[in-house]
Amino acid sequence: MYDNAAHERLAVRLQASHFFEPFHQRLFLAIETDIQRGKLAEPILLADQFGKDIAFAELGGLRYLADLIDRAPPAAAVTDHAQAILDFALRRELIRISGEIADAAKDGGRRQGLQSSLDQVERAEQMLYELLDQCQEPAGFRSFGDTLRDTIERTADAHIRDGGHLPTGLIDLDRRTGGLYPGDLIVIGGRPAMGKSALALNIAFNIAKRYECEHRPDGAKKTVNGGIVAFFSPEMTSEDLNIRMLSNVTGVPADRIRKGEIDADDFGRLRDAAIALQDCPLHFDDRNTLSIRQIAARARRLKRQVGLDLIVVDCLQLVKSDIWADEPNRAQQISEVAVGLKNLAKSLKVAVIAVSELSRYLEDREDRRPTLRDLRESGVIEDVADGVWFVYRDAFYLGRNEPREGTSKHLRWQEEMSRLWGLAEVIVAKQRHGSTGAVRLLFSSETTSFGDLAGDHYFRNS
Repeated sequence: MYDNAAHERLAVRLQASHFFEPFHQRLFLAIETDIQRGKLAEPILLADQFGKDIAFAELGGLRYLADLIDRAPPAAAVTDHAQAILDFALRRELIRISGEIADAAKDGGRRQGLQSSLDQVERAEQMLYELLDQCQEPAGFRSFGDTLRDTIERTADAHIRDGGHLPTGLIDLDRRTGGLYPGDLIVIGGRPAMGKSALALNIAFNIAKRYECEHRPDGAKKTVNGGIVAFFSPEMTSEDLNIRMLSNVTGVPADRIRKGEIDADDFGRLRDAAIALQDCPLHFDDRNTLSIRQIAARARRLKRQVGLDLIVVDCLQLVKSDIWADEPNRAQQISEVAVGLKNLAKSLKVAVIAVSELSRYLEDREDRRPTLRDLRESGVIEDVADGVWFVYRDAFYLGRNEPREGTSKHLRWQEEMSRLWGLAEVIVAKQRHGSTGAVRLLFSSETTSFGDLAGDHYFRNS
């Protein structure tokens, strides 16, 4: 109050809520508000603001504020005293969290809506992580030189990887996008049967199977190629995902693997592929109920234990909201999930891919190629995503409109199907780091896999 400039020298994240005495909370907030508005915050002016505050009158009113100034330590010690207040506040919060954890364990988590002991552990982990986040100081300003060095280091890393920051393994797609960037949220959208989940799994598998790391002098590991991947799949089981990957590697159709319709040669190839891939750092979580809180907790745990470079969520619409779980407005829930995934990408410094359903209304259009307005249920997805890719296959729609055999229309249809069969487009509709456009890829419906189209380049630019 006697040196308002001391507020600017606070090096800790001190907030009004950190004070134990409720009146001191209101007093600090009033001082902070006046200073931020360019006003003088001193006892006489502050006393006018608290004229009707009962606690202020009971403490002694204006004389109390004067006594605070008389007994205040030197302004040079403001940071030390602020840190002490913050430490006590964090201890009180730790005591509160500990009490909540104990209460949840005693009543089975019923009051918190937690269904299992694992849910309780993850909830406790989340609360402790949020408390830890409060303890860490905001980054504040960084010099241009510091940020420039980081940029050069990331550019050198992308050059070494020869395909982008985290290459998808699909050459033309990497040329268009530069690969996946740490901290970015990429949304892969498409209508059912287009192959959006297959594309996400292909990218995850391509990155995981190329994983290489180097050990630094301090014992930490640095990824130098590929990456460690967490794949959350509320829709498909880990067995389904494994079958798709084995089919991708061996060329044995996924449907035949699932039915067991294989011969000795097929089985040998599957066995050899399984042995070769058993150490692939691709981690599946196929629990059918997942919330954004659970995804965040499990991703943080995986990064702490083994490392993490990419998170894939298939699909966004199946993830439950934590804050808006009972909210009938589905768009509000999807918005929270999308924002939560973007925040997770930034906090963990990893890339996140989220698969998303598209609105069924695009089926009523003559041109069924997706656009950004087709993102289902929430415009927030488009806003927070750093990239939006749509999977589209002409052959899928053409195949549903087969003319009667023996007619000239059927002959033309066959010619068109022959031209389009096995082709897919990945439409890059939004890209924060570059241009938009479409990339042509090969698609195998038997192995549900995407591949590079030899000699092909972008054929639609914007």
